[in-house]
Parts: sequence; C-alpha cells; structure tokens
Amino acid sequence: MQKHLHWGILGTGNIARKFARGLSESRTGRLVAVGSRSEETLRPFLADFPTRGHASYEALLADPEVEAVYISTPHPLHAQWSIRAAQAGKHILCEKPLTMNTIEAAAVIQAARTAGVFLMEAFMYRCHPQTARLIELIREGSIGPVRLVQAAFSFRSAWNPEWRLLNRALGGGGILDVGGYCVSMARLIAGATEGAPFADPIEVKAVGQIGGTGVDELAVAVLKFPGGMLAHISTGVRVNLENNVRVWGEEGHIDVPSPWAVNRGEPGESLLLVHREGEPDETVKIHADRGIYAIEADAVAESISAGESPAMSWADSLGNMRTLDRWRAEIGLRYEMEGESGEA
Repeated sequence: MQKHLHWGILGTGNIARKFARGLSESRTGRLVAVGSRSEETLRPFLADFPTRGHASYEALLADPEVEAVYISTPHPLHAQWSIRAAQAGKHILCEKPLTMNTIEAAAVIQAARTAGVFLMEAFMYRCHPQTARLIELIREGSIGPVRLVQAAFSFRSAWNPEWRLLNRALGGGGILDVGGYCVSMARLIAGATEGAPFADPIEVKAVGQIGGTGVDELAVAVLKFPGGMLAHISTGVRVNLENNVRVWGEEGHIDVPSPWAVNRGEPGESLLLVHREGEPDETVKIHADRGIYAIEADAVAESISAGESPAMSWADSLGNMRTLDRWRAEIGLRYEMEGESGEA
C-alpha cells in the first residue's frame, strides 16, 4: 500500500464534495489540489475544503504535487479527462460510468495501460467490507445455489430539464447514472456463483420509459447468465424505489437493505439479513471504521502498484459498460454524441 497519496479533484460538484470529505478520514489520501472550469465554481469549494485551487482542468493535471486524480465531471467528459490524466502521468479514479459506452471505455483503458498509471471506475460499494461479506456468504453456499438477483437503484429527482440527470447532452437518465450499480452487482454475484470475479450476461431483455428530454426516466431489465442465474434490475431518475438488493437461492435468500451508499456513506454498522428455510433468520453485522469514500480512496492506494483494483478491474468495467450498452439499445436510447450504432 502507498502510505500517502496526493489527490487532485477534477470537478467541484456534489460527488466531488463527498469524495473530499472521504479523503479527510482516509488512512492514505491527502487532498492537495482541486480543478474547476471557472473561479466562480472554484471559490465555494475551496471555502469548504481549503487546498490549492486551479481555475482549469489543464492546470490541475499540470500540478506536480498531484499524484492521483478523482474525475467527477458530467458523464460525457469522463473519457476525455481520463485520457488527459493518463497522458499527464496521473493515477485515475473516475466516477461511474467510466465512460458513455464500451468504445470509449476501451480507449481510456488503453491510455492507462500505455501510460502505466492506475485506473479504477469509482463504484465505491465494491470496496466496502459489506460487499465482500455478501460474496463470502454466496460462495460459502449459505442460501444454496443462487437463482435470482433483484437489484434496484432509482430516485425521484426534481423536474429541471437543464439539470444533468434529465439533460440528454450531459448523458442524463437512470441507466448510466445509477443503473450501472445494479448491473455491476448482478455481474459480481453471478461470478461468485461460478467461482469467478464476475460474469457477463448472455441475454439482456429490457423495457423503459424515455421522457420528454430524451433520457430514460425509468428502465427495467432482465439478465440471464451462463450458469443459469437471472437478475431483475430497475433504475430511474423520476421515481423512488426501495433501492435494495435481494439474492434468492434454492435454500433461502439474503436481503441487503443498503447496498450502494452503505450506512449512508458513514462509518458504523451495516446489516445483511439471511433467511434460510426451516432455520431462524440470521443478522450479519459488518462494521466499518471509515466512511465509504474513505474506504474507496484507501483501496486505490492499496492497489496502485498493480495498475488496477480487484474491486473493479478493467475487464470488469468493460463488461459492465458492454451490458449498459445492450440495456440502452433494448430501449432505443442513444445520446447526441453517438452515431446510429450507439458508438461515440
């Protein structure tokens, strides 16, 4: 593990603030700089998180003290600035989705490989001990062979056609914003049932509601995996769902009440609820001494010499993006920067 890792944050939005707070409680991370596209957005961020400020992304990447960059821009800028960061010799933690599609994801991975820098897609829940314990339970056969995963991540955002979640030009909609969590969880569990890090679906069937701004406001998919496991996943940006995960096996099921921002992102205790046929229910308690973003930052430092993290490897990110492409294709969703084939 790298004992101290000097971070720069590229972008000043809400998720950038969450990561900055996480760095303050991490064991390894130190925030040394932040980059914004303007002084106007930079000043309020620096007021809350005093550090060196740059009024351009280029200046942040040129900062010699910055070793790793957290990219928190809107989705369509992820590929461009991940590649620029790699070319500048910076390690990269890029917010999900890694890019808008698989073609872009492959280009980002190639840039990191060429530059010899670390790259990870920031699915923070993958780094949390709760997720590790869930996979242990599945591999131990605690509910027998897994047959079905149900996963949901959806919320009701305020109606604002210009806001990124409803703005087609900014890659809005549920599938790219939070649907990737559901896909990645299903793929992770499908892999665990086969003794692999992850598995990719062999079939993707989906329906969705595309709203007036041209983004998916609600979308549902069914995935079928090579071992026979099915997944039912739901996402959206205009309706509140339960936002949980249930794993159904032949001998019982596991409830994950808070699968994504575990324990609301804070340190403390989270729960897995195990229900086995003919046995008393079991509550599995997991304690985390840091919040989820601090754990994520430390996971980067732990794996940085390897170039990628087992929590979300390059192959895993590519498989996830490929599945998201298929989900979007099923409901006829393309973005303005893509051609008829869905490619950038």
